[in-house]
Amino acid sequence: MEDHAIVELYWQRSERAVPETVQKYGAYCLAVVKRILQNKENADECVNDVWLSAWNAIPPERPALLRPYLAKIARNLAFDRYRSENAEKRGGGETALVLDELAECLADRADTEKAFEAAELGRVVRAFIRELPEREGNVFLRRYFFNESAAEIARRYGLSEANVRVLLSRTRRKLKARLTEEELI
Repeated sequence: MEDHAIVELYWQRSERAVPETVQKYGAYCLAVVKRILQNKENADECVNDVWLSAWNAIPPERPALLRPYLAKIARNLAFDRYRSENAEKRGGGETALVLDELAECLADRADTEKAFEAAELGRVVRAFIRELPEREGNVFLRRYFFNESAAEIARRYGLSEANVRVLLSRTRRKLKARLTEEELI
């Protein structure tokens, strides 16, 4: 079923909306969530929360592209679950590494809690990624959106792990400079 037809089912509040979404994007959302949570049971629960969130958000939202819309919901829910489960303990796994790596170029969460500042930060980061050379932008997204390890990224792009780490480090420095220039940190 086409995305626009699935979205229309949500707008009609049809009971078919969720099963159609699960059929088309269930495996994809599970893959996004499992990369972050690293636990099948937690990932399954989180994906169920994705369907509930989509049901509650559509309407009033009408996403033009359903796949990235669901990926964003899945990713945000997975990171929320990860943070709540690891509130007192840090370390272990790619998720902790990803959060630590990005922490060096992002301000404290308390500094960006206002909705306008958060929206502006998102806008600047999206523009920054679009301006990067294609491979550099893809590597950055693979690491910080899809939570892939340096080894996985290296295999995907035919690079060494060291090269991936250097590329990510340089990109984070560029992002930090951009965010500083925009007075967001």
